[in-house]
Amino acid sequence: MEMREAKFGIGQVVRHRRYPFRGVIFDVDPTFSNTEEWWESIPADVRPRRDQPFYHLLAENAETTYIAYVSEQNLLKDHSGRPCRHPRVDEMFGNYEDGQYAPLPHFKN
Repeated sequence: MEMREAKFGIGQVVRHRRYPFRGVIFDVDPTFSNTEEWWESIPADVRPRRDQPFYHLLAENAETTYIAYVSEQNLLKDHSGRPCRHPRVDEMFGNYEDGQYAPLPHFKN
């Protein structure tokens, strides 16, 4: 399995290609790193490839906020210019500018 460099970075605001949610990236796995149960719960016709980066998001939709795990192929840069309203954003990130949050010093790897 060949690893690719991640297209998106920590602190970047992205949106899902198919579903109406967006979020800020707080972690990146170089390839799929979740449970088989999670993998099998995705309908086969829309199941992403495993050999790509997967992103942990502080996600939001019109109704709620939550944590999401999303493949790179299903993410796009968010061009709304709006910061995320997830309540945990302030724990991990500082300034927001041009679709990007600055990680707080204690959060940087």
